[in-house]
Amino acid sequence: MRHFGIHEFYCPCCGGQCEMQDEFLQRLDRARGIAGVPFVINSGYRCKSHNRAVGGSKCSSHMIGWAADIKATDDKSRGHILYGLYMAGFTRIGIRKDFIHVDADPAKNEKRTWLY
Repeated sequence: MRHFGIHEFYCPCCGGQCEMQDEFLQRLDRARGIAGVPFVINSGYRCKSHNRAVGGSKCSSHMIGWAADIKATDDKSRGHILYGLYMAGFTRIGIRKDFIHVDADPAKNEKRTWLY
């Protein structure tokens, strides 16, 4: 990956477990290049215990390496990040005041964007 180190996606609670999907990481890397702004990863891979601790969904794509949350605290960077994600082909995006969730879980193939 050009724009990320794998350590950015480690689960913080279990000694750095990381089972991210290569296809997802490559597409996210492309999105970062298109966006032209840094992508700070708030959450990448999550073990079941950490996912439960942060209130994640029981079927969270983070637990199988198909999702990430990207820090986005201002409108300008949020716009660049969203543009990069859409142009890289992501179709499942959740927007919150302080981050953007993106996933490419093949089991969740519906295209949608949502607000938290």
